[in-house]
Amino acid sequence: MEDNNKTTYNYKDYYKVLEVEYDASDEKIRLNYRKLALKWHPDKHKCNDAATTKFQEINEAYSVLSDPDKRLEYDLNGNYEINNYTLPEYLARFKGMILTCNGLGISQHSVWSEQLTEFNKLMDK
Repeated sequence: MEDNNKTTYNYKDYYKVLEVEYDASDEKIRLNYRKLALKWHPDKHKCNDAATTKFQEINEAYSVLSDPDKRLEYDLNGNYEINNYTLPEYLARFKGMILTCNGLGISQHSVWSEQLTEFNKLMDK
């Protein structure tokens, strides 16, 4: 059965649309949105359907990435097809999951972290 409460996205890479990094701050997202919205505003490109489409895409991306709940849902349920990313883009996109213990499914208080802490204490002496 399908969950009707979930928002579905067209799986465009909204970070690329707004030309920001995947870990961009809210302020950076807002600034790039304003810059791109001014650049692609339909009033500046009269009778240009491509510019209007681009402007709508920018607004769609901003409406998702500017809302913390929508951004989290987008990040968790976004498009993860490896073929759509270069290696640096993929690593940047998923570094939060790759580099954190919780992303790897390792508890914060693992045997490894205890051993590392003990080793560092011995080295400091």
